[in-house]
Amino acid sequence: MPSSPAALLEGALSGLHWGHMVKIGKVLLRSYFSRPTIEVARSLIGKYLVRENEQGVVAGRIVEVEAYVGPEDKACHASKGRTARTEVLFGPPGHAYVYLCYGMHDMLNVVTEPDGFPAAILLRAVECDGMLIDGPGRLTRAFGIDRRLNRCDLTAGEALWFEDRGESLPRGAVKTYRRIGVDYAGEWANKPWRFRLQMETGSGRKKR
Repeated sequence: MPSSPAALLEGALSGLHWGHMVKIGKVLLRSYFSRPTIEVARSLIGKYLVRENEQGVVAGRIVEVEAYVGPEDKACHASKGRTARTEVLFGPPGHAYVYLCYGMHDMLNVVTEPDGFPAAILLRAVECDGMLIDGPGRLTRAFGIDRRLNRCDLTAGEALWFEDRGESLPRGAVKTYRRIGVDYAGEWANKPWRFRLQMETGSGRKKR
C-alpha cells in the first residue's frame, strides 16, 4: 500500500543530514534582535537556523516567519499579561520562546525588541537539504527542538542559533500575508505580519 504524503514527509525529515560542527556564517547577535520586530522578521528571511545536538549539526534557510508585536497585539501571548509563561517575551532579545501548541506541537520563537517590550517572531518554514520543511511543528520536530530549549540564548552560537551567510535575495522575493490561525485576534488578525520567501517554481519542493 503506498505511503501517505504525511508519512513520506516524516520519513524525509528523519533523514536530514546532520554534519560536523562548522560555523559557515556570522552568528546573529543580540543587537540584531533588539530592533523593531517587523524589521527583524523581514530580514530573517534568507538567514539560517542552525541546530547542534548529539547527532551533529543541521542548518536550514529560513523561508517563512510571523511577527507578534507587543501587549496590544491580540494574537501575541503577551496580550494576556506578564505571566510565568510569557515572562521570556519581555526580554532580553535573542532568547528562545518555545511553547506547546494544541498539546502536541512545539513552536519556536525568537524574542525581539529592547528589554521590557514583549515581542517575538515565530519560525514557520525552512529549506534544508533541498527540502522545504513547511510548518512550525514540522520544523521543530525535524530540528529536534522542544520546550527544553525555552529561554535558550540564541546569540551564543551553541545548541541553537541563527547565521547570516551573506546571501542576498532578489527584490520582491519576500511577500507579506496575514498570520495563520489567529482569527480570534479581531482587527489584529488582518495585520500583514507573516513574511514568506517566494520559492522557485518547478523545483520539486513541497509547496503549501
